[in-house]
Amino acid sequence: MKRYLTIIFLTIIFCFNSLGSGQASSSIIRDDLNKFFTGYEGTFVLYDEDSDRYTIYNEQQSGVRLSPCSTFKIFNSLIGLESGVLDKEDVFTLIKWNGQQYPFPAWNRDHTLSSAIANSVVWYYQEVARRVGNDRMEEYINKLQYGNQDISGGIDQFWLRSSLKISAREQVELLKQLYNDKLPFAPDNMAVVRKIIVLSTSNDLVLSGKTGSAYQDGQYSLGWFVGCVEKNGHKYFFATNILNGQDAHGGKAREISKLILKELDLL
Repeated sequence: MKRYLTIIFLTIIFCFNSLGSGQASSSIIRDDLNKFFTGYEGTFVLYDEDSDRYTIYNEQQSGVRLSPCSTFKIFNSLIGLESGVLDKEDVFTLIKWNGQQYPFPAWNRDHTLSSAIANSVVWYYQEVARRVGNDRMEEYINKLQYGNQDISGGIDQFWLRSSLKISAREQVELLKQLYNDKLPFAPDNMAVVRKIIVLSTSNDLVLSGKTGSAYQDGQYSLGWFVGCVEKNGHKYFFATNILNGQDAHGGKAREISKLILKELDLL
């Protein structure tokens, strides 16, 4: 009871227009979630589809656009499929490793779409982007209304601490559309992407998501974890990012996200 009274005391209810929907959604500001962000500047955004309600920690940060890093692999996959660069059958999405040695052993081999996203293989997605090409990539990014829609940083670099930026709120909005076939892309392609980002399944619970990390000047400076929890037939979309702390990378953002999701009784 004390826990719930504390939540009520710390909670502010207000409305804002959910991005792209034009409808007012209620929101709960959870300042008490700061206990999970010790040592970091960060934010957490969750959308409960059934109740049409957002739960937010650090509302100001939730609207700040940052490099998506490897979370863009979700939509790079979708663009690769939609453009025909990648095929729905995983065996036909194989891209040969060029022999360059990378610091992550799992990258040093041939990859298909499913293995590339599971191992977050940057070179694979750089090759996908190059094959899509600048003109088509720009067209698809604009269709998605992905963040600031700026790919001027280079066809194989724009999502890697470069020109493309997106906020946590915008990440959640795109995931909502992806899971409800509301994007201007083929439903079959959206289904493939949803399948390849599944991380775990148990009973009536499915956790899907993708991490992202920025590494600069010998240290990690930004971590993301974005995804969806499907529990007992209900969907919850979330995005977490962390900055300005030791080991601010995707793995830490995933750890924080899972602790919060457990706190919210979603995991």
